[in-house]
Amino acid sequence: MMEWEPVYRVAALGFALGILFGAIANKTNFCTMGAVSDWVNIGSKDRLRAWFLAIGVAILATQLLDARGLIDLDQAMYLIDLDQAMYRTANFGWLGHIVGGFLFGVGMTLASGCGQRTLVRLGGGNLKSLLVVLLLGLTAYMTMRGLLALLRVNLIEVTNVNLAATEIPNQGIDTLIATAIGLESNDIVSWVVALLLGLGLIVFAFLSQSFRKSFDNILAGLAIGLIITAGWYVTGVIGFDDFDPVRMESYTFIAPTGESLMYLATFTGSTINFGVAAVFGVILGSFLYVILTGHFRLETFSDRGDMLRHIFGGIAMGFGGVLALGCTIGQGVTGMSTLATGSLLSLISIIFGSALTMKIEYYRLEDLSFFAALGQSLADLKLFPGTRHTN
Repeated sequence: MMEWEPVYRVAALGFALGILFGAIANKTNFCTMGAVSDWVNIGSKDRLRAWFLAIGVAILATQLLDARGLIDLDQAMYLIDLDQAMYRTANFGWLGHIVGGFLFGVGMTLASGCGQRTLVRLGGGNLKSLLVVLLLGLTAYMTMRGLLALLRVNLIEVTNVNLAATEIPNQGIDTLIATAIGLESNDIVSWVVALLLGLGLIVFAFLSQSFRKSFDNILAGLAIGLIITAGWYVTGVIGFDDFDPVRMESYTFIAPTGESLMYLATFTGSTINFGVAAVFGVILGSFLYVILTGHFRLETFSDRGDMLRHIFGGIAMGFGGVLALGCTIGQGVTGMSTLATGSLLSLISIIFGSALTMKIEYYRLEDLSFFAALGQSLADLKLFPGTRHTN
């Protein structure tokens, strides 16, 4: 039997893991936008804890793979320029992480879900998500290689800081700490940071009694974290080949959604990759789950305003996700597993953008002007002096 080439082995496994991802995300209602919404609107942190559990598990398991020499996270490849490392690069795009993360947070709130949730909802029969996927993917591809790439290169990436010029090899949190305290090697620091951050997030998750009683949230956190680690193993170990190596990566859903649209449009001249296979896998996994459980429901827009929200949300996620080099999964879990400073900055910016948008929308329902709603929202988030608005 002829052995598959590495690219096809990796794509097949990425597709299979994507099916598992989609089914579990649908079953457990794993949604990072929903997690922020629960926290901001009703004070519940259980779904936020599930997200943090996934991050903690991914950090510990991924760092273990790296420490054992099975993968080299410093070689994780960037989806736009295949000659540049993505997460732990010395080319620190601080502005892209802040602006892109913020825009992505705004977009996922308007579109009722982040990249992975949009794919999951599409698999479940949500036609609103179909429009979001199309706009997200098209905007992402335009930002990577099309017209919007001019804005990315000339307005955002010109502010990038070259850490190598200051003799800092990469933007890893561990590397920055080791450099600051004068250590030549950051191996020990890497494990200290991984243990403190990874275990800290896991402990935070399980401190809540309501979380400990939630099977779905625990399942989501553990499974998503391990699937992210499995993605690194699949591309970094199974996909390794001296003569025909594949790009080492794990799950992220913005650039791959754009690449998936291009793959469908140019099928006969294209080769599938891990990211494209993962996108299709998540959709199929969600679809299989709702079919097998009898939960398949077609859903469409309720009115013109609902459609416009999703249009703007999809565009903002596509543009912001590429600027930030990832989404709530791509940066929030996969990127964080590498201990990249940029991933942490993107994660904070995404949460802030989403929380602020939710607050503004709430106050706009009280007929406040946009700027009045903005001021009240910033006051609620303790970022601006003022008091909560009351009727």
